[in-house]
Amino acid sequence: MFEQTGQLPDKKLLSGILVLIIFGWLMSFSASLGHFDSYSFMLKQAIFIGMGLFCGFLIIKTPLSFFKKHAGKLFILSLILLAIVFLPNPIGFEANGARRWINFVWFKFQPSEMMKLVMILFMAGFLIRQEKQVTNSLKGLGKTLIIVASSGILTMLETDLGATIIITATALSMLFVAGTFIKELFYAGGVLLAAAGTYIWFDPVRSKRLFEFWQTDLWLNNSDKVHQTKQALIGIARGDWTGTGLGAGIQKYTKLPESHTDMIFAIIGEELGIIGMLFVLFCFAYIIGKGFNIAIEALKHGRKYSSYVVFGICSWFGMQTSVNIAMNLGLMPIKGFTLPLISYGGSSLIFSMIALALILRVDMENRSDYNRQKQYV
Repeated sequence: MFEQTGQLPDKKLLSGILVLIIFGWLMSFSASLGHFDSYSFMLKQAIFIGMGLFCGFLIIKTPLSFFKKHAGKLFILSLILLAIVFLPNPIGFEANGARRWINFVWFKFQPSEMMKLVMILFMAGFLIRQEKQVTNSLKGLGKTLIIVASSGILTMLETDLGATIIITATALSMLFVAGTFIKELFYAGGVLLAAAGTYIWFDPVRSKRLFEFWQTDLWLNNSDKVHQTKQALIGIARGDWTGTGLGAGIQKYTKLPESHTDMIFAIIGEELGIIGMLFVLFCFAYIIGKGFNIAIEALKHGRKYSSYVVFGICSWFGMQTSVNIAMNLGLMPIKGFTLPLISYGGSSLIFSMIALALILRVDMENRSDYNRQKQYV
């Protein structure tokens, strides 16, 4: 299973990732002040970081061919875990009307976070095996839609629309980079968009949230559906350029719900100001940009699987980060999108760290003379 490449992880990329993880740990602690036993949450997040670092170390030591070989098994396992959340308590866990977690008592595991990564690993192999059909026929496109729908139906039943959108959009982006014609891709996107629109239309909670956000003046609307958006913007406005100081924000004290998870970027804006927000943006831009360059380099070496995997991970991070920040800035309705590496949460943090470790591994393989000769991926 383990195989040495003769290369060390890219120091700059690794440093950028570690800086963002430590920054997120401090901000999640600050954002949880006043709501919870903050020191308990800080300790849990530290344990999650330790688990993520341990998993990341194992990933860096493992050739990508291992994941290519076992991606199908991981995909089936992820589907089973997505189905287990529907079991009654105490196995399945429900919160705020959503059933998305498996209850491990101390730790609530969210299988949809695992599926975000596993879908990329499985789809990369599928695109290579079905390259001619996927890029030249509606039959191959239909197979892709079946794969996406197999997880999408389960995540939609969990009422996890955010994960459904990310998983689907990531799969379609990988389909595009694999060479699918634009026309066929529009067909696929149209079908999935129509399905999502129908789901939202017949779900009174989501349709109300969407319509109220776009059809009314935000500041004249007293609905609970836009309360988070208003409080997030107030916090960012208070922060100005330099912020109120780490830990000195007030929006987290009952005013801004989910301040430690979905709305943590607004807390960064309030406490560290525009400078803090730009720091986060530049860190993500560097990591994602570096990742796309690694994907291009892998493709130059003829290692398509590695290239597709890294491209999928970077697309996932790019979309999820962009949507989370847009929610916090009031550019779109609030939805359950965490900010990778920064928001509090075990499942999201651990699988984000595993995904980034895969990027580091591919970069090591790109730079390895041994792998350029053997090309075992």
